[in-house]
Amino acid sequence: MAEPRVIATGLRFPEGPVALRDGAIVLVEIAGRAITRVSPDGSVEAVAEPGGGPNGAAIGPDGKLYVCNNGASFDYVELQGLNVPRQPPSAHEGGRIERVDLGSGEVDVLYTECDGRALRGPNDLVFDTSGGFYFTDHGVQGERTTDLTGVLYAKADGSEIREVIFPLQAPNGVGLSPDGSRLYVAETYTACVWWWEVAAPGEITPAAGLLPHGGTLLARLPGFQFLDSLAVDGAGNVCVATLGSGRISALAPDDGSLVDFVETGDILTTNICFGGDDLRTAYLTLSGTGKLASVEWPRAGLELAYSA
Repeated sequence: MAEPRVIATGLRFPEGPVALRDGAIVLVEIAGRAITRVSPDGSVEAVAEPGGGPNGAAIGPDGKLYVCNNGASFDYVELQGLNVPRQPPSAHEGGRIERVDLGSGEVDVLYTECDGRALRGPNDLVFDTSGGFYFTDHGVQGERTTDLTGVLYAKADGSEIREVIFPLQAPNGVGLSPDGSRLYVAETYTACVWWWEVAAPGEITPAAGLLPHGGTLLARLPGFQFLDSLAVDGAGNVCVATLGSGRISALAPDDGSLVDFVETGDILTTNICFGGDDLRTAYLTLSGTGKLASVEWPRAGLELAYSA
């Protein structure tokens, strides 16, 4: 596979890339507490400053940007030329789901809790075709404690939120299969990708077995590798950002085998989205070095439920 081409630099831990129809990429800067638009020529423009720690992002049915805000659940330190996140955080504000108008920059807070429990560190989200979205809560690591969290489902109009998968250990990337029948979730520190059958919008069918969360293991990556966010391509492969090895790993949906991968040169490669002509361009956030890059993908990406 070709080497990634750098589009923009100087970003403060970029994540959550979303490809827009006009060729621009809107992304979050977690350490910069901002939402940013990157034009095809690499120029950077501020969209909004929601504060906290904007993390995953996706376009909703109303054309607005929906954002998982982790509430500043990480601090950042410079280490050997990389911007590295660490926990416990020094000033955690509490997590939230936000809706951002890409034109005006106005930010609305939709959700801060579920069933009386505060959201801790919302991380990544994906919309289904019914106008709802699944999102992961990565949680927060303290000095001697670690949150057990899960996956939630919420409606875009702010009317309903519920927990649909529990418990998970630092769930991160989330995505749907091309036909919407599977929900994939990557756990960061276990390096596991799990999947569940989707019975109906916001309804998950757990698999029989000993695991309390009812997931089926797709793959567990070996060695010093950890998982971040993910995207599903048009062939159904789960393309997951792989920390430590600094690459995107494409996993087959039938057996989790490694279909192919792309090296990025940044051990803190955090996310991927598809855009461009025929969705054949993969946009990658290289967060440790603060870059947005692109690479031509060997297959078309999966068209998401909504776009702007």
